[in-house]
Amino acid sequence: QVQLVESGGGLVQAGGSLRLSCAASVRTFNLFYVGWFRQSPGKQREFIATISWSDNRIYYADSVKGRFTISRDNGENAVSLQMSSLLLEDTAVYYCAARVSSVEERFVRDSEYHYWGQGTQVTVSS
Repeated sequence: QVQLVESGGGLVQAGGSLRLSCAASVRTFNLFYVGWFRQSPGKQREFIATISWSDNRIYYADSVKGRFTISRDNGENAVSLQMSSLLLEDTAVYYCAARVSSVEERFVRDSEYHYWGQGTQVTVSS
């Protein structure tokens, strides 16, 4: 059983930055894909970014491209999401998710991920 724990959420002003981290209870993230999603009240969960641990392939949703950066923290066996130029509409609960796959694919649907963290709240104020 893989457990994911997010951290780093909080309150930030519009235009500011915040860094989220997703730590996993696994010895290695090898063969894992890790994704970040978010959900606002009344909205469906939205894909943000994904990274393949083995070869560092990255893909972003258009809504965050150029503002958010997903990366591996090799020494910590964790994945980070650096968020910059935050907008009011970035307010949401942010979740990290993971799955194992030996096939090179782009996993952007929440149904494609098997493991989820508990979520961390990000609130952007004006």
